[in-house]
Amino acid sequence: MTGSPGLPVGASFRATVPGSTANLGPGFDALGMALARHDVVELQVIEDGLKVEVVDAGAGGVADVPTDETHLVVRAIRRACAHLDVRPPGLHLRCFNNIPHARGLGSSAAAVVSGVALGYALAGVELDDEALQLAAEFEGHADNAAASLLGGLVVAWCENGRFHAERVEPSTEIRPVVAIPAVKSSTDATRGLLPQHVPHADAAHSAGRAALSVLAITSRPELLLAATEDRLHQEYRAGAYPASSELVRTLRARGVAATISGAGPTVLALTTTGILPPEVGVEGFDVAELGVDLTGVQVAAQ
Repeated sequence: MTGSPGLPVGASFRATVPGSTANLGPGFDALGMALARHDVVELQVIEDGLKVEVVDAGAGGVADVPTDETHLVVRAIRRACAHLDVRPPGLHLRCFNNIPHARGLGSSAAAVVSGVALGYALAGVELDDEALQLAAEFEGHADNAAASLLGGLVVAWCENGRFHAERVEPSTEIRPVVAIPAVKSSTDATRGLLPQHVPHADAAHSAGRAALSVLAITSRPELLLAATEDRLHQEYRAGAYPASSELVRTLRARGVAATISGAGPTVLALTTTGILPPEVGVEGFDVAELGVDLTGVQVAAQ
């Protein structure tokens, strides 16, 4: 395959992309927030072929990650390059995975966003609204992808098959804490636990609390506990990760705005202190304060 003009062998780029948390309680498929735990992907244009190296940079194991054309970053690069009519002769990728896989911290969305951003870098084009469309198409919703792309708090939606998102500045008082269990969870599997229909009262409750969440996270942290109360999805999926669900209930009973992060099983606590109550048992969880990433994906030439 002939490379595109202006794309010399040896050209290289480095993408740094944040993980994310989605839903934030009631904002199912609509609210997302970027977290300061990052994957890094280094890309170099080579004469031909594909070489993928995967490095565990703290994600807790990457043995199941493919190193061929099915790798998610590679697929996203190919998709972006096709959209932008860029034809690199060959690619060498080094993927440093720091976002845990299958834990509800947006690892797949981060991989896609890094690939799309690198495709744009290969084309010499600035990221635009179409970048979100390309990234969100992989998962069918834009909450995690928009957070990794834009940083901060995002409100995402889909209209007539087009994905959209608006970035909102979170309060500097918000100090997220995550409790990551060793067990994994599949987004597809947990979505399968959701009912086709929910009571009208529960839907109305979630709509109001999702709107309140935006206010609480941006300027009124004292409202976080009420704002993160969910009736739309978490209880239906509680059996998939009982320890995480019990931790959420325990924390909320002590006034902590705790939710399941994305499809789980990670527990997200939106605090203003950066710590969990010392009397709450967190055995079996890796607990850490993660700042809110405010910049989103960053790509630089090397």
